[in-house]
Amino acid sequence: MSGDPPPPVRHVTSRRVLAVRGESLEVRDDRVVGEAPLEIRAAGPHQDPVAVAVTMRTPGHEAELAVGFLRTEGLLEDQEVLGTSGGDPRASSQPDDTIVVRLSRPFDDSKVAERHFVATASCGICGKASIDEVALRVDPLPAGPIVSRAVILALSDLLRAAQRAFDETGGLHAAALFSPRGELLEIREDVGRHNALDKLVGSQVLAATMPLQERIVMVSGRVSFEIVQKAAVAGIPIVCAVSAPTDLAVEAAERLGLTLVGFLRGDGFNVYTHDGRIDLRDLSGLG
Repeated sequence: MSGDPPPPVRHVTSRRVLAVRGESLEVRDDRVVGEAPLEIRAAGPHQDPVAVAVTMRTPGHEAELAVGFLRTEGLLEDQEVLGTSGGDPRASSQPDDTIVVRLSRPFDDSKVAERHFVATASCGICGKASIDEVALRVDPLPAGPIVSRAVILALSDLLRAAQRAFDETGGLHAAALFSPRGELLEIREDVGRHNALDKLVGSQVLAATMPLQERIVMVSGRVSFEIVQKAAVAGIPIVCAVSAPTDLAVEAAERLGLTLVGFLRGDGFNVYTHDGRIDLRDLSGLG
């Protein structure tokens, strides 16, 4: 795992609250997770920046979020990311609320009009592409890796142990990248689970480690269609989650060739699709 940078100033804030506990009342400070809009823009050489989307996110890792969003939404393909820049500090008190991703090739703004992006922190890009549309822009996922049951069972505790901001606020989702041996390689947190995954993918795009064909992603909370879609676009073959998947997430995982694991807690989990990537040969009872 790479070295952890210090959390940004607006990542977690402090607020005065009235805390009611049984018959007692206490006035105290409480740690609250930050949330703010981020405008994502993209531009090729000699091209004015194109506004792509505005998403609500937890401040921090803005460049990774913007790059990851473009990649997992199929808007960043073979273009090389030359760099990113924030807003003009002379024109905004929060210049990091705007990120421009600079590309080596022109950005096709017609794709933005086609996709009708509307993003929120809770559900990601809502009311857009069908599974068929997603399948058209996702490369076939690789067959491997084969991961042991012991590795899968260890992921939840490893994720929880690495969630520093959640310990302070109880309000952040996380997405973590693991090797097939269960090594924690990177983790990102955000008020939106899809944003956490975009930040994670963006970190790997910027580190030139794509595609992620030999990696596992573990996410907190439930698994939505958005999470499956974004993982598949990034080439991630195995997605694990603490909670349940939606029916559309299961359908998408089945059709996109992705192994989907849910309810990963304690000594158990459910495998919803493509169980061949998990080695369960030591178990009995499969009829």
